[in-house]
Amino acid sequence: MLLRQNNLAELEQQTFDVLVIGGGINGAAGAAAIAAKGARVALIDRGDFAGASSSHSSNLAWGGIKYMENLEFLLVNKLCKSRNTLAEAYPSTVQEIRFLTTINKGFRFPAFLVFLGALLYWLIGRCSTRPPKYRTRKRIKALERRIDVTAAAAGLEYSDCYLQDNDARFVFNFVRTAMNYGAIAANYVSLAGAKRRNGIWEVSAKDEIDGRRISIRCKALVNAAGAYVDKVNELIGQRTDHHHVYSKGVHLIVDKLVDSSRILAFFASDGRLFFVIPMGAKTCIGTTDTRVETPQTEITQEDRQFVLDNINTVMDLPEPLTVADIIAERCGVRPLVVEGDEGEGDWLALSRKHAIDVNAADCCLSVFGGKLTDCLHVGAEVAAALERCGIDFPFAQQRWYGEPPDAVRDEFFHQAELMQLDAMTDELASEPLSQRLWRRYGLNAIELLDQIRRDPRQGDILIQNSEYVRCELHYVAEKEMVTKLEDFLRRRSKISQVVRREIIENSPGLSEACQILFGDMAEEKLHEWVSAA
Repeated sequence: MLLRQNNLAELEQQTFDVLVIGGGINGAAGAAAIAAKGARVALIDRGDFAGASSSHSSNLAWGGIKYMENLEFLLVNKLCKSRNTLAEAYPSTVQEIRFLTTINKGFRFPAFLVFLGALLYWLIGRCSTRPPKYRTRKRIKALERRIDVTAAAAGLEYSDCYLQDNDARFVFNFVRTAMNYGAIAANYVSLAGAKRRNGIWEVSAKDEIDGRRISIRCKALVNAAGAYVDKVNELIGQRTDHHHVYSKGVHLIVDKLVDSSRILAFFASDGRLFFVIPMGAKTCIGTTDTRVETPQTEITQEDRQFVLDNINTVMDLPEPLTVADIIAERCGVRPLVVEGDEGEGDWLALSRKHAIDVNAADCCLSVFGGKLTDCLHVGAEVAAALERCGIDFPFAQQRWYGEPPDAVRDEFFHQAELMQLDAMTDELASEPLSQRLWRRYGLNAIELLDQIRRDPRQGDILIQNSEYVRCELHYVAEKEMVTKLEDFLRRRSKISQVVRREIIENSPGLSEACQILFGDMAEEKLHEWVSAA
């Protein structure tokens, strides 16, 4: 909590080059890019970082094969390049995974034509993954016995990428990168208003924890508020060429359905892709694509039943899944870009592109749409647009993304091997402890080794089935601005997504975890979380 308090004080102490509004993937990547290039950056979010759409994705970093159907080849080409760059820059996090897709009889395209589309997709992706393969009905069943092939004509295998861990964790690491380069970031700070006077934005903000008003001065504004971009622009008097419409996407998390590490892909009853995605010892199923009028939405019983009905139709399970099998839910809003007064057209065919509107006179940028896959492009485009607006970047060529150099990685794993770290891995863990720590903390993972070396109890898991050890909580408490217990359980980690709430609540280590995270406020923060259920 000390980091947040210090950063709140810093927000009022200087005139920033740029204030970024919104700590989702667009704002986090943008802040990391411009901070690394030498600009003085502030970043605020009205909730927690990655607290909205950026923590409700399918955990995919993919080239957008589904956009092939709408002939959006330029978008697919761009996303494939972005995917390849992400996989190269973050090999521990963004990893190739095989998709096994079933095409039913009577589908709008013959199975072999779908395969040819996948082959073209592979070529557009610079052949950077394993090539696609056509699969007969019999072969699909042999590869994955839990798939119901009764209605299947054939299918295919192809490769794309996914996040090995947690989308919100991935986003926060960009926030952390921005802070490493001097950015002042604070969560639970909402925008109250902003006016431009004499070339400076005078911003009024509110600390959502204690209600205190905060004044921030900056030369330029970046509105990266995700689904709330239009609302922010209305508040600060900005008119833009683009605006958003909204689509609700729902995923359900259940116990592991298959033993393989593939993603199973089907076409749901509404015609869109439907996934069965590995999530450690659990499985994530979805998604939906439902038109909604506002960013404020929630999962309904109809949403749940749609996902359950579809999974029970395409999978040959010992028992049909029911609501009782749901461990956790993910419900987010996709902000889809619409230009001018153009209509929505075919709802499902609306492009998932991003757009950046620039008001050079006011030094104000608005980032619309966007996908996790394309975050590096967004960061670079934000920096380029700000430079055109007159923001100076003393280190314009500075690389701002990617894992530490191989030499650092090798040193970490050498130290981990010498101290036999992986022997401490919990028997139910989905991967060795060394790999997990490196992926989550990179360079800072060496610091965690030292803590475990000095006190082996720091390698103990506190919350049952969580795959988070004691030293991680100490690190998170000091450096990751956990303000509420949910910030840790849902976003810095994915504990509440893979462990049933009643197990978390009854975990003997939960009280100690709160003590580590919040000190004297531990009881208050625990009560806050329990009461919010």
